Amino acid sequence: MEFAHDVAEVQEFEGRHPKQLYLLFFTEMWERFSFYGMKALLLAYMVSQLKFDEPKGYAILGSYSALVYTMPMFGGMLADRFLGYRKAIMFGGILMTIGHLVLAIPQGWSFFYGMAFIICGNGFFKPNISSLVGTLYANNDPRKDSAFSIFYMGINIGAALGGLLCGYVGQRINWHYGFGLAGIFMILGLIVFSIGKKTLKKKGLPLNAAELRKPRFAFITNEHIIYIASLAIIPLVVALFHAYEVMDWIMLVLGTLSVCYILFIAFKLEKIERFQLFAALTMIIFSTLFWSFYEQNSGSLNLFALRNVNMNVLGYNLPGLAVNNFLPPAWVIILSFVFAWLWPWLNKRGQEPSTPMKFAFSFILLGIGFYVFYLACKASTATGLIPLTTFALGYFFIISGELCISPIGLSMVTKLSPKNIVAMMMGIWFFASAIGEFLAGKIGSLMSVPKEVAEAENPVLSLPYYADIISNIGLGSIVIGVILVCFVPFLKRWMHDVK
Repeated sequence: MEFAHDVAEVQEFEGRHPKQLYLLFFTEMWERFSFYGMKALLLAYMVSQLKFDEPKGYAILGSYSALVYTMPMFGGMLADRFLGYRKAIMFGGILMTIGHLVLAIPQGWSFFYGMAFIICGNGFFKPNISSLVGTLYANNDPRKDSAFSIFYMGINIGAALGGLLCGYVGQRINWHYGFGLAGIFMILGLIVFSIGKKTLKKKGLPLNAAELRKPRFAFITNEHIIYIASLAIIPLVVALFHAYEVMDWIMLVLGTLSVCYILFIAFKLEKIERFQLFAALTMIIFSTLFWSFYEQNSGSLNLFALRNVNMNVLGYNLPGLAVNNFLPPAWVIILSFVFAWLWPWLNKRGQEPSTPMKFAFSFILLGIGFYVFYLACKASTATGLIPLTTFALGYFFIISGELCISPIGLSMVTKLSPKNIVAMMMGIWFFASAIGEFLAGKIGSLMSVPKEVAEAENPVLSLPYYADIISNIGLGSIVIGVILVCFVPFLKRWMHDVK
């Protein structure tokens, strides 16, 4: 009853989405502008400016991306138990702002420290703003998947603008100006949330505000300890960048511990909740494979776009970084309208695919997209340059797949997780992305172009280093999708009445 009352507080008109969804939409939009705008520059900056070998660049990018999506697991737990969603979002946003501005400083030390601040800040920001969206709806509200699709569109408006503008500024004007531009828009996201958070009423407040303010040492409270401990992690993250080989073991240990911890919790629950958590865990594990393929976008496909995509349009040579980082979120913006309409329309007719089936579709569509890239490579061996239109078409299928898993996965976590661990499970959902991002770096390194080939700047020579691996990604993704289709009946049974 209490949860139903809280939900009713923010739903003013039946059938419409609450206005608080749009507050979170715009907050996340500007934060994602900064995050993806900066990420668009990372690999190319390391290879072209810091002169890292490509395998090292992929390894550091994979480590960065893995840590970015690992920290939400801890940020989610701290928000569930202590801070509440709102304080976690504000603290995370402040840390990310500092990180972007540090990256804008043209000094050797600033690169790793800037990324470390962003990693720690994202851990507090990312899971908790998504969890806050989930609190606006009851579990079986048919608008919930639609709401996350709308929210996801906000993410990608920010990502499209960030990838386009920061990619252009970084590649064509100055790399550090590109990083600095990302910081400016992070500040804008914080301002939006600060102004509008009062409309959330009691949503996202700490569970026990008195305990949070309780002094531990002199005037230092539990809240202060969380902030100080978070800042103390930053030098450790920097050390990991210098010893990135250690990340193999860290990801293995954290992945094993996460699965064991969820199973430990599950066996303490009643039967229905236990199997719902099993279903969520299964889909989370599958999602790691999806992200390991999909996240070639910020790695190998960035360099592929620079080297092997014909960016000449009407005599103007488009900047490859900007185009490659604009296309995916641009497709999301367009297709989000379609999917936000499609799921409720199918639901009214009793034909909406189940969440597990949507996950299966995501792999099949992703595989088709990569196979489009591969066919374009095979047809372009003479020039080494695939057409920009075909590159955009491949992304159409890849993003259709993304929209069947990413917003649906966010919604799935809030529906299948016990209420008291939603933020932690959201963190584990993002940790699955972390493992996927880490594996993406490993897969991307298989497409490393030797230094002498890269310096020759001959697309015919570099194309073969991409084509075969892209083909394997496409085929592997389709096979995984078919396997997941076979699991759908079992997962639906475990989910019980949750759609």
